[in-house]
Amino acid sequence: MAVFVLDRHHKPLMPCSEKRARLLLERGRARVHKMYPFTIRLVDRLQEDSALQDVRVKLDPGSKTTGVAGTLDGENGTKAVFLGEIIHKPGIKAKLDNRRSQRLSRRNRKTRYRKPRFLNRDRKAGWLPPSLEARVGQTMNAVAKLHSSLPMTAISVENVKFDTQALQNAEISGVEYQQGELMGYEMREYLLEKWGRACVYCGATDVPLEVEHIVPKSRNGSNRVSNLTLACRECNQEKGNRTAEEYGYPDVQAKAGKPLQDAAMMNATRRRLYESLKATGLPVEAGTGGRTKYQRLQHDLPKEHYYDALCVGESTPKQFTALPAYAQVWSAAGRGTRQMCGTNAYGFPIRHRTGRKIHFGFQTGDWVVATVPRGKYAGRWKGRVLIRANGRFDVSAGGKRIAQGISHKYCRIVQHQEGWRYESKYISA
Repeated sequence: MAVFVLDRHHKPLMPCSEKRARLLLERGRARVHKMYPFTIRLVDRLQEDSALQDVRVKLDPGSKTTGVAGTLDGENGTKAVFLGEIIHKPGIKAKLDNRRSQRLSRRNRKTRYRKPRFLNRDRKAGWLPPSLEARVGQTMNAVAKLHSSLPMTAISVENVKFDTQALQNAEISGVEYQQGELMGYEMREYLLEKWGRACVYCGATDVPLEVEHIVPKSRNGSNRVSNLTLACRECNQEKGNRTAEEYGYPDVQAKAGKPLQDAAMMNATRRRLYESLKATGLPVEAGTGGRTKYQRLQHDLPKEHYYDALCVGESTPKQFTALPAYAQVWSAAGRGTRQMCGTNAYGFPIRHRTGRKIHFGFQTGDWVVATVPRGKYAGRWKGRVLIRANGRFDVSAGGKRIAQGISHKYCRIVQHQEGWRYESKYISA
């Protein structure tokens, strides 16, 4: 796994291996700058005196997970120096809906009464719902982290999920797909996304899927996307000359005419993300989902978000000289909540908390090392801390609480919280 390296003035240098980082720390030439993600700082080197290579950061935006990759063009070819995933914070819309229902409940009970506001909320041009805006912001935050840790010179992003121009607006016009290098990939990727990457009739996911006409061509069925679906060979042969409704699946025929709902959402966030990336001043390359899949299959890589990011855009080489053995997983956890009053299922207050966020020098989300001398949790624990005003803290790692009710006297801060959880996982291409 590559280790980020900074110079003595906190400017990014070329990443190094774990072994080299360990030697630099042992020889006193480097200091630990950050634990998560692990970054060292050289004490005897300046960026101006170092030889830097061009690093390109690639992004594959997604609704729940965004793939990230960093590539380096060297004399012997292109190698991947960083692979990772950004896990977006879930539940934003649900929390907003909950707040809205609580406000409505208070008004109905005439407690804390405030007249409802309407016709006075102007939305700026390019407004996005908070859940989508958060997704863009989290991606840009991760890009900023990489920009401060790697000598980035260019960015590639999957800006268009489905190349509608190459499809010739097939959803409504029904013309044949144009011939070319990516023939069939845009169309098939669209169908895979729309129908959940499974046979619409039997639900099989581990078998080859065929493009199938809902209304058969022999019965004047068209070739437009709204008349196409995916089925395994057995179901396709058994269906024969019948329509999906006659075959016993009227829901498939009803869903076929509906557009892909997530496509509109992702297209909206991609446009905002693309504009935000261009605002960084770095050259930005845009690619399509069909090209990404085509190039990933050419490299014989499995379906993973970081491998999709690695194959975004025309800058993808025909072969990579090296791939990392680990992928970093960055999960957006937030910086806490502003809710001062907890409520029950009926919206009535049941608990209150103070406005203080820091107790005994700790804040929820800080990375700590707890050395407990005795008791049920005797030992050394490392993870994120959940604080309490009484000084009895919990330590969690991997989303689970590994130690509870530990005194703050046994805890030592390793790194202050910044709204992210960092993990790494072993991968094999």
